[in-house]
Amino acid sequence: MDGKRTPLYEEHKSLKGKIVNYAGWLLPVQYEGLIPEHNAVRNAAGIFDVSHMGTIFVSGKDSKAYLDYLMTNDISKLKLNQIVYTFMCYPDGGVVDDLLVYKYDEDRYFLVVNAANLDKDYQWILDNMGTYEVELDNASDRICILALQGPSAERILQSLTDYDLSQLKFFYFDEKIQVDGIEVMISRTGYTGEDGFEIFVDNENVVKLWKRILKVGGDLGLKPAGLGCRDTLRFEAALPLYGNELSKDITPLEAGFKFFVKLKKESDFIGKDILNKQWEDGLERTLVGFELLERGIPREGYEIYKGEEKIGHVTTGYMSPTLNKSIGNALIASKYAELGNDIEVLIRKKKVKAKIINKNFLKNR
Repeated sequence: MDGKRTPLYEEHKSLKGKIVNYAGWLLPVQYEGLIPEHNAVRNAAGIFDVSHMGTIFVSGKDSKAYLDYLMTNDISKLKLNQIVYTFMCYPDGGVVDDLLVYKYDEDRYFLVVNAANLDKDYQWILDNMGTYEVELDNASDRICILALQGPSAERILQSLTDYDLSQLKFFYFDEKIQVDGIEVMISRTGYTGEDGFEIFVDNENVVKLWKRILKVGGDLGLKPAGLGCRDTLRFEAALPLYGNELSKDITPLEAGFKFFVKLKKESDFIGKDILNKQWEDGLERTLVGFELLERGIPREGYEIYKGEEKIGHVTTGYMSPTLNKSIGNALIASKYAELGNDIEVLIRKKKVKAKIINKNFLKNR
């Protein structure tokens, strides 16, 4: 199988990981199985190799101003060592990518972008630089990322460091932390809806760190986790996936992420005028959550109906391992988007009854 390999590729194979090609990378979709790995993260902890993600340093005296021009969120409000979730948009409001922005100081930032979008993102940042005095450093080939996620994540990682992890707040990070004698950067972030950390480490030390975390976490229920449960976990937690809930054809407002689009921030940003007009005029399409009322599993791309009218499509759908229900996200005509409304999902040429529910599926857990 052709594809790029992270430095942990041989570890995944030795753990009997089922390797697939994802965004050009050879990565484990599962080891023991999607459901036990999903449940481990919800109830104990899981560790993911997410070294395929893109990492870009942005530095220079105009860094803050330039990032505020590129991003929908308000970069000027970031505190030191704080992280923000944001979008980069095209002039028509479609999404270039969703990403995290880390602030080291006033003129140095760090971006974590989707692997499939790295080349496109980097080119977009270059192409829109204009007269801003900034420097870019694509560090993606030098930095590995481990995601340690779940209610036991802090206890496991704390056993390997003298750094007090309890004082690291959600969406903050710290660098030059010693973990088992290895210098790393740690952020309290993740993509699962659980507490956890993302650990940034150089290529040379990632195998040693991976093995040590797995060893010390074994007694606490830690399992290696693959891409399969990463998707079910993020979906249950109402976190979007680029290419499903977000794309060049779906704006962040349509996807329900107005909170991260600061239309009233002082600086202009790419796409602001169109997004502002879309918000003022009212959205024609809206992302909703739904639950099947009959047997079946909704899949990405399946059509949604109200009576005889096709009103949208499924963006993500699964039998939820946590809730044991068939649930999904769908982008549908806004006039049908009220909670409790009945809709139908076309599954294998049969319309299956469903009901619109809150897409934050875990909120009552």
